[in-house]
Amino acid sequence: MHRSRINRILAEGADTIARHGFALPPFAWWSPDELAARAAEARHVVDARCGWDVTDYGAGDWDRTGLFLFTLRNGLLSDLNAGRGMCYAEKLLISRQDQLSPMHTHVLKAEDIINRGGATLVVELYGSDDHGGFAEDRGGRVWLDGIAHDYGPGEKLRLAPGESVTLRPGDWHAFWGEGGEVLIGEVSTVNDDETDNVFRDPIGRFSDIEEDEPPTHLLVSDYAARLGG
Repeated sequence: MHRSRINRILAEGADTIARHGFALPPFAWWSPDELAARAAEARHVVDARCGWDVTDYGAGDWDRTGLFLFTLRNGLLSDLNAGRGMCYAEKLLISRQDQLSPMHTHVLKAEDIINRGGATLVVELYGSDDHGGFAEDRGGRVWLDGIAHDYGPGEKLRLAPGESVTLRPGDWHAFWGEGGEVLIGEVSTVNDDETDNVFRDPIGRFSDIEEDEPPTHLLVSDYAARLGG
């Protein structure tokens, strides 16, 4: 993706979040230089990969296959492994109309996916085989706002604003906006995008970036190279 396109997506995403009455934390607005200057005091932000995230999953067509994300808070795998401390995470996501987040599951993470506002959020579900792999002929069980729901293979949930689904490891899922743009909340156990996403098809979690202009804000995928984190 071109950095100029990413900068526009960040600005558009911030406008969407504001329209829905959400306020981002102060570090969201730091420039790359300010984040670099304050990296020591913001070590948790960097280590936990909090902040801006835009991905086209390596497909090169963000309008059709992509997602905007902002990680508001996140614990560390060391806390999760210890079973104590900050074992949770929270994100805001934006899925545009018919913009696919591809079929995937997680090894460790359980998550509530919440329609925070906008259009309908479609979540397509499949179960796992005996080894945890994608099973096109199996369903499973999720919870819709705390109510158990047994799903069949390929079932599509349609979540209106305010509705949510709880997904556990082994629930294979893809999602997109139907009828317009959707602001999505994600509340989960510790989020590790480097190792905990398992995609059905061989795609990447992060995008390759072509630096055609300076970044407005750093993405979480920029941190390692630019901040040493």
